[in-house]
Amino acid sequence: MTSQGAISTTKSPRLAVLFQAIDPPLINGARKPRKPGGYQDSGADIAFVLQSQTNVDVITPTVHPDPSEDSGWCFPDNEDGILNAIRSGASHLWANTVVFSSHPLQTSTRLDEYQKELQVIGQPPLLVDMFDNKEYTNNLLRTNGSFTMPQGWTVNLCTDPRSFLLKQNLPFPIVGKPIRGRGSQGVKVCYCFDELCNHLRTLSQEASIVMLEEYLSGEEATVTIMPPSREHPQYWAMPIVTRFNHEAGVAPYSGAVAVTENSRVLMPEETEKDERYEQAAKECVEVAKLLCVSSPIRIDIRRFNRDLGSQFALFDINLKPNMTGPGRPGRENQSSLTALSAAALGWNYPNLLHHMVEETACSLEKLRAVRPKQS
Repeated sequence: MTSQGAISTTKSPRLAVLFQAIDPPLINGARKPRKPGGYQDSGADIAFVLQSQTNVDVITPTVHPDPSEDSGWCFPDNEDGILNAIRSGASHLWANTVVFSSHPLQTSTRLDEYQKELQVIGQPPLLVDMFDNKEYTNNLLRTNGSFTMPQGWTVNLCTDPRSFLLKQNLPFPIVGKPIRGRGSQGVKVCYCFDELCNHLRTLSQEASIVMLEEYLSGEEATVTIMPPSREHPQYWAMPIVTRFNHEAGVAPYSGAVAVTENSRVLMPEETEKDERYEQAAKECVEVAKLLCVSSPIRIDIRRFNRDLGSQFALFDINLKPNMTGPGRPGRENQSSLTALSAAALGWNYPNLLHHMVEETACSLEKLRAVRPKQS
């Protein structure tokens, strides 16, 4: 643990990682579920690897945290935790958490005196508050007209939805999922009307509004989009990762099944044979540009059907991609989808993290000033 002091002006970053200690608020009838552990697993991966394998000076809340444990590596993302990190000497904060409009990074007046110099790796809270709403974001992309999207429906669960659903002529199978979901939690492919109603009844325990989406039965893949940097002045797509071994039509949560077991990077000769890959990657770049994101995002895509050459649709915009990676004991197979993609560029996990610190950090003042695009 570094001694207290003002924000460092030394060239080498002095970084503290934040974990999710604050429950996300209920926003328009939907709440993003808090991850058990608050992303301390990936936070510990980030802190340990940057500390041991790069020139980044990592500040931790405890002295000599145990690499085999998730705890002790990250500061809580509440106001006191953030201030503790700053007063311990942090010049950079990695916001490995879920932010929103009322998050201390956006609203705390106690952070005002640091906002010009303090650098943050993460998305603008006001942007996440709006675009973490998958219904809003998908409708924004549909309205734009240049993106390939699945059909979608919004269902209000404050009253019995059966009469509404019967009028929609829904195509089965169909996907029911939360509007502010996390990973594959609450996502289910429903093959008949009764199964859908039962699933919506389950989702109603957490939210009063949910979404339905046309089921895309073809190949699934994911594309990480990096924000502009000195090396890349425009948004750009990392190599595409294809996904397989789905469970009941849905890619399983990475905490249950390591992505190294159901995902791989496509080889250049594979993507060159099918122009649909390049088309999808270009659309994903345009999404990042439209949303004005300041940190990497990951967009899940899937072909409409299993036909050769079937078009990809964009079905899930992930504003906070998982950032787990190997380095700590027992974490050898915990690479994230973004880290898998980075490896195809010749970047190992430390390279990826160091790039994000050096090339995507911006001042808290600038982060707070970002306003999301309105539909």
